[in-house]
Amino acid sequence: MKKIDRYRQAIDGIDDEILELLNKRASLVVEIGNLKKGSGQPLYVPSRELSIFERLGAGNTGPFPTDAIRNVFREIISASLSLEELQKVAYLGPAGTFTHLAGIKNFGLSAKLIPLRSIDEVFSEVEKRRCDFGIIPIENSLEGIVNHTIDMFMDSTLTICGEVFTEVNHNLMNKSGKSEDIKTIYSHPQAIAQCKGWLSKKGIDVTIVESPSTARAAEIASKDFSAAAISSEAAEILYNLRIVERNIEDYRHNFTRFLVIGNIKSARTGNDKTSIMFSVMHTSGSLFKALTPFAEDDINLTKIESRPSKRKAWDYIFFVDIDGHLEDNRIKNALDNFSKNVSFLKILGSYPRGII
Repeated sequence: MKKIDRYRQAIDGIDDEILELLNKRASLVVEIGNLKKGSGQPLYVPSRELSIFERLGAGNTGPFPTDAIRNVFREIISASLSLEELQKVAYLGPAGTFTHLAGIKNFGLSAKLIPLRSIDEVFSEVEKRRCDFGIIPIENSLEGIVNHTIDMFMDSTLTICGEVFTEVNHNLMNKSGKSEDIKTIYSHPQAIAQCKGWLSKKGIDVTIVESPSTARAAEIASKDFSAAAISSEAAEILYNLRIVERNIEDYRHNFTRFLVIGNIKSARTGNDKTSIMFSVMHTSGSLFKALTPFAEDDINLTKIESRPSKRKAWDYIFFVDIDGHLEDNRIKNALDNFSKNVSFLKILGSYPRGII
């Protein structure tokens, strides 16, 4: 016990040093914030944060786990930013959804996360500058693209300044933590579909009811002893539920990609994406001709989706993700040549590539 006490005393001393260094760091952050405000620069800089994470991860010699460094410094940066100005982030709510988790993952617990009822409202609050940023879903690795998000970019002035990937794990939960108490299961239609095989194999003879979100399902279960929800671990904590069974989704490696939208432009990091929207004339080979400059400059297109423009019958808009940043010479060159072969082009932004 004496040896353990000596170790604990040493740890206490190190913790005191860490606290002192955190306050020194925070003081410097406040000074930088004052300089930024004076010159009109944004406080939140995604490229700077990514460089911090990458530098510290590369320099870590252990035994502290490298994966945990990002989480620790995410909260240090979040708390430091709150000293400069509280970051208000709109997201598709309610609390406990995967969009909420994506907001925490990107901005940390010190940001003010504001739940809204629709993707439209998230765009509106950020456009009106009542919120600094927004978090919106863009695609799921199993279910595909979120069409409404793409449609919103048609008329929005906002820029994509970041992306976040969140793994989707579904858990069955209720008040007691006992399966025999469950008479009704609530969840979002997508979550129900993603757990269909598990529910079938278990032969659960209960009523399954769709709800607007997995978080709303958890809220219902928190008020009804006979109800259960398929929801996230965050919802378990927020709504004081107990997990009956974890990870009941039929397919592992299920991720949802979220976009960070705002009124800033992200600087080049060397590991970036650029998103654009465009349309072409209804002529033979028009799409092939438009995309040829990317092939000629050896530029990878990581996603291409088409959507009705909703402005004219049978008129389509394409949404494309490109490897690289607008400040890269080859991206500039390809887009210059690309623009000559399209009838409409909108650059939605360049931003640091998210980490899965």
